[in-house]
Amino acid sequence: MRAIIVSVLAFAVAASALGRAVVVNNTPETFYLWSVGDETGKQVEVPPGDIWHEEFHKGSVNPGVAIKITKEEGGLSLGAPTQIFGYALDGDKVWYSLDAVNGEPFAGQRLELISSGGDIQWPEGVNTGNATKDTSSNEDVVFTVGGGA
Repeated sequence: MRAIIVSVLAFAVAASALGRAVVVNNTPETFYLWSVGDETGKQVEVPPGDIWHEEFHKGSVNPGVAIKITKEEGGLSLGAPTQIFGYALDGDKVWYSLDAVNGEPFAGQRLELISSGGDIQWPEGVNTGNATKDTSSNEDVVFTVGGGA
């Protein structure tokens, strides 16, 4: 599965100067995400088997972006357990990490953040330590919730 996703995404990147933050839902349930930079974006519903993405960007005030994911509709404003895929665009590099607040919404499920700069894995959906990695800003960084490698 990983090779298929990476191949499809590599083709898509060729058409764009910047890479993308990609979220893949390999769970049996819908989850909800928000892209938060200078402002909080609209809630996006990500059904099972679906893929969401955005081109890397940075705000005018805040260079970092947090893609916040909850299992509850409207969960961001309700204080629900939130998974965070964070990235910061810095010239020809993008820095990326995983975090969770208010609990770990995907405990018991595999989480993987995959990039040529190095992978970050939470095999049981629980924080395995604070790891931040970087890669070229023209490459995709893929966050997969659920499933295996």
